[in-house]
Formats: sequence, C-alpha cells, structure tokens
Amino acid sequence: MPDPSPFLLTWLALPAGVALDLLLGDPQGWPHPVRWMGRAIEKMEPVCRRRIPNDRVAGAALAIGLIAAAWLAALSVLHVLSGIHPALGWAGEVAMIYYALSIRSLGDAAMEMYRVLRDDSIPAARRKLAFIVSRDVDHYQAPDIARATVETVAENFVDGILSPLLFIAIGGAPLGMAFKMISTLDSMVGYKNDRYIQFGKIAARIDDAANYIPARLSVLVIGAAAGMLSKDAGRRALKTALREGHRHSSPNAGRPEAAFAGALAVWLNGPNSYHGRRVEKPVIGAGYGPVRPGHIVAACRLMTFSAFLSTALAWGLHIVLSLI
Repeated sequence: MPDPSPFLLTWLALPAGVALDLLLGDPQGWPHPVRWMGRAIEKMEPVCRRRIPNDRVAGAALAIGLIAAAWLAALSVLHVLSGIHPALGWAGEVAMIYYALSIRSLGDAAMEMYRVLRDDSIPAARRKLAFIVSRDVDHYQAPDIARATVETVAENFVDGILSPLLFIAIGGAPLGMAFKMISTLDSMVGYKNDRYIQFGKIAARIDDAANYIPARLSVLVIGAAAGMLSKDAGRRALKTALREGHRHSSPNAGRPEAAFAGALAVWLNGPNSYHGRRVEKPVIGAGYGPVRPGHIVAACRLMTFSAFLSTALAWGLHIVLSLI
C-alpha cells in the first residue's frame, strides 16, 4: 500500500471543493466553465452540421469531441498549474470541483421560489419557473409551481451533486469537468423536437448512461438521509422508489423523484403540457398528498442531508481508489 502522505492534498481537494460550493454557490457575473461549455456547443454545432450531412453522426461527433476536449483541457490546466507549484495545482483542482457542483445554487433557486410563493406572487413564480423547466407554466397555481420545484430539486440532486461527486472520486476534477460537458450537452441538444431528435440523440444517450448508476444509488442515499430526519420518511423513500421509480419517461429521473415523493409523502410527476402539447405521464406517489409550498423547504433540507452523505461516500471511494 502506498504511503498516504503524498495523497493528502489530493484527498482534501474533494471536501474543499464541496465546502467552497456551500460557501459561495454560483455568484452572478463570475466566470464559469459551464458557460464556456455552452458557448463551445453553440459554436461547434453549426460546424458539425455543415461538415457532416447525417444529423445523428454530426451530433455524435459534437458530443464525443467536446466531452474529450473538456477532459483534456482540465487535465492540461492542472498539469501546467502543478508544474508551477503543487499548491497551485491543488487550488486549480479545488476550483474545478467547486464548479462541477450545484448544492448551494440548487437550494438557493428552490428557496427563492418558496419565498415568492410565500408572498403570493404567482405570476412572478411562473416567470422564475419558466427559466428552469421546459413545460408550459402559464396556468400553474401555487401547488403546481411547488410540485415542479420539488421535482427539479429531486432530479438535479443526481446530475448536479451525486453524479459529479462520483465522477470526481473516480477520475479527479478532469473527469468531473467531462461529466459537466455531458450534462451541458444534454441540456442544450438532448431534446426530442424536430431540430434535435436525431442530432442530440447520442448526447442524450451518453447522459443517460453517465447518470444510470448514480440515479439508482441515489435511492439509498436519499433513503438514508430521509431516515436521519425521520425513520418513517426513510422507509417511505425506499419503498416508493423501489415500487415506482421506473414510472417515468426518463430512465433515471424517476428514481430520485420517487425517493423524494416517499420521503415527503407527496405525489410528483403526472401529466404536463410542453410547447402546447399535453404529455401523459404517470403520477409517482399517487397515494400521498399534493405538494404545498412548505414542502420546498423540506425538499431542500433533504437534498442538503443527501449531499453531505454523497460527499462522504465519494470521498471514501476516492481515498480507497487512490491507495490501490
């Protein structure tokens, strides 16, 4: 077994990045790699479409090329910084881990929605919700807005917290940046509309594959976190996720949503309208009650506890892998 002392800084990078995310969140106006990734996608999409006639092949080239570029760029930056001074390389890794996570920003966005609902400003809440979901929200009332917010917290717990933590644990900050590119590609081109149904198919499939194991692991993490808050909540989270986690159009999103639904004893999902077209989706947690604005606060508390457990899990995995 290697001497652990050379790994000390590396071991501390992950919790330091998490602490930085909890402290700073996502300050407006700061440079952010995800925005750079978004600009790269916007710039390269027309190039790939112009040079490759087949939409699916063009989309695959975009996705694979940019994911590899994100990993290589992060690796190169850390190599250069470490060459100047090891502490500078460590600081760069901490910064990348911070940028890969969304614990504080996810909670802040949900709590802002809660405050707007608490002040009975439904039109303002609809406007804010329209920025974070793709469904039609023009006729949403407070329970609908609260439900959509809780669903967003549940689903984004996986791709904004647990998945990047696990990728970082396995491959360090560069793999975390590669995952963020996967997630960004899915959010920009992974739509099932006329423009992206073929072009974005590979990006969406890669995102599904990357989140497949974390989504299922999230059931145990959320169940354990809910159990820390209430034994009944923990049992409901596990039971609902096992029974209804597959009842979702996404191969992954239903698992954390069902766990949150059980833990909070609310129903989620159900029919929604997208761009004027009604889409029938099964209800998750049909035996429970409707979501109320106060459930947003409970969802954020559950997400935070789950994030701490995820950090401990990822940190332990990272230490074990670094000693092998």
